Amino acid sequence: MNQQQSMKPIKFPAGFWTGLEQLGIAPQDVARQAGLPLTIITQVKVSAAEYFALWQAYSDLIGDIARGIIGLVTAFETSQYPPDALATYHARDYRDALNRMARYKQMCPPERLLITEKGEECTIELQWQETEEPGPAVLTGITLAYLLELGRRGTGQTLTALGAEFTQPMGDEEALERYFGCPVRTGAAKNRLILRRRDLDLPFVTYNAELLELLTPVLERTLDEQAGRRSFTGTVKWIIKQSLMGGRYDIQTVARELKLSERTLQRRLTDEGTSFKQLLAQARHEQAKAYLADPLLDIHEVACLVGYEDQNSFYRAFRSWEGDTPAHWRAEHAGF
Repeated sequence: MNQQQSMKPIKFPAGFWTGLEQLGIAPQDVARQAGLPLTIITQVKVSAAEYFALWQAYSDLIGDIARGIIGLVTAFETSQYPPDALATYHARDYRDALNRMARYKQMCPPERLLITEKGEECTIELQWQETEEPGPAVLTGITLAYLLELGRRGTGQTLTALGAEFTQPMGDEEALERYFGCPVRTGAAKNRLILRRRDLDLPFVTYNAELLELLTPVLERTLDEQAGRRSFTGTVKWIIKQSLMGGRYDIQTVARELKLSERTLQRRLTDEGTSFKQLLAQARHEQAKAYLADPLLDIHEVACLVGYEDQNSFYRAFRSWEGDTPAHWRAEHAGF
């Protein structure tokens, strides 16, 4: 069996079709170019083969890969992104947004983003999940270009990259260099975007804590929380829940949010008869049940949303909480 055929279905962003129309390209022309039925335009999920075929068809129709990258990235309306990804535009700062995007990509194959901060640089490497076959060059370029676009839209500043590297030819490299504001290298060993690490600290002018909470799926709040009367323990748990999607939910992050030292945070939790480890487990447990109540979320997506890097770890944790598997628990509690 072809590797692409064996991959899980991929959620396809409706904003892709809107972006095409803004560029003067009819969605039906892309579907026909890809050799797919017109009903593909209305599908929420597509196969990996269909996903790659649509991106390649778009690239073929627009003529030049670089033109296709820049055109769609700048035309794509943020409001058309799925809620999980839209939340990145309302993150606290560029670092938070990138981590949220990496988490979103992790649960939405085939793209996977690996973020490394070292020295004065932040390197974001694009890998392909569940397949060794590289995606179309235009998809690679758009994925990395959109990370820079995310920073530009969020900070309101014309940020530039330090470097952009691609394994495949990318068409008009001069146009890409003007867009990224840096040298563009093709024929590289990896697909990577290199940013200035200091830019990650830039706050987002689009930061909206209340909207972020609404956009991050099923973030539970108690009546006391809604009334703004959280206990200290409740506040810590709420921050953990807010942070799970972004993948930064360690005690250092929570202490920084509360403007406390780690030692003070631990002491206050001990005084209230709990610990950070216990609250993290509780937050994951509560969020997991809430996410499992949504039939549109796959179990591997739920695992990512509550901070587990692999599905097996999530299964073990869930069994320790409920004495049951996530799939069986979902079936038993469907419709509650």
